[in-house]
Amino acid sequence: MEAALFKKWESVVARYHELTDQLMDPSVISQPALLRKLSKERTELEPLAHLSERYREQAKQREEAAQILADPSAGSEMQKMATEESALLARQQSELEEQVRILLIPRDPRDEKSLFLEIRAGTGGDEAALFAGELFRLYTKYAERKGLKVEIVEASETGIGGYKEVIALVEGKGAYGWLKYESGVHRVQRVPATEAAGRIHTSTVTVAVMPEADEVEVKIDPKDLRIDTFCSSGAGGQSVNTTYSAVRITHIPTGVVVSCQDERSQLKNRNKAMRTLRARILEAEQEKQQAEIAQSRKAQVGTGERSEKIRTYNFPQNRVTDHRVGLTLHKLELVMEGDLDDIVEALKAQQQQADTVKV
Repeated sequence: MEAALFKKWESVVARYHELTDQLMDPSVISQPALLRKLSKERTELEPLAHLSERYREQAKQREEAAQILADPSAGSEMQKMATEESALLARQQSELEEQVRILLIPRDPRDEKSLFLEIRAGTGGDEAALFAGELFRLYTKYAERKGLKVEIVEASETGIGGYKEVIALVEGKGAYGWLKYESGVHRVQRVPATEAAGRIHTSTVTVAVMPEADEVEVKIDPKDLRIDTFCSSGAGGQSVNTTYSAVRITHIPTGVVVSCQDERSQLKNRNKAMRTLRARILEAEQEKQQAEIAQSRKAQVGTGERSEKIRTYNFPQNRVTDHRVGLTLHKLELVMEGDLDDIVEALKAQQQQADTVKV
């Protein structure tokens, strides 16, 4: 293992033992908030500490095997066993070092957050809107598999089962970590039901995934907001079109506008709209910062801009291809039912490989 990486690992293990001592300190035990914080940090470092113990034990065993091999008085059978054990331990240590490299990669602190999912029909008219609806159904099913909750914030339906736009709040542990790779342009190739000649059409849908912003991350001055209320539209019971429960919030400095009419309560709609607003402002700030370093990524495949087609869904061939990792799966019908694991794992592995180089 490289000296710099080993030194970083040692410092993590030292911190783990330091935290273990602190958690037994009465002054820490008497402070519940601090106790929770230190316990959480120690839990995150625990796998690296356990691997360190295994690594030291393996190193000790390899040293013993080397002593046997260097001992001229050792019998041939003993030498053979020591050679085999030494080779086995070398492989195990190599695998362990790879685990350590991955665990030393800094985690994205946003991965555990809830998120806002925005799906919009792109080129392709009604066909794009229909596929936007199918993508939303795909993500809803995938979220259910991961134990996440999906709640529509705002939707513009087409009347034929599709969406011009749908915005949803996806809540639950690890939500952003599971869905963050979905941002981009999704291309669908298939024969629309309305196509008499049986020609394959190509349509696009854009997906945006934004981690929910904490209030401490985005400071919004109430004086910078214009809040309008209006009657809800669409299905929903007696209150629709009779009460001003829907809310539209405009952030004047940035021009960001959000609205919510999903709830019957104006207060609930306002709270949802504010959560969406924070996420959009945070995303805009992060994109501004990332634009400056985008030029330095030319050596990598893609720039991460949303204008790029990240994935193609080809129905005639039962094929889905993620262009970022060059992965093609011939099980489109399963993917459309929420089976995204193979794609997500491939994207995570690619990210881990890139991050490992930086460690």
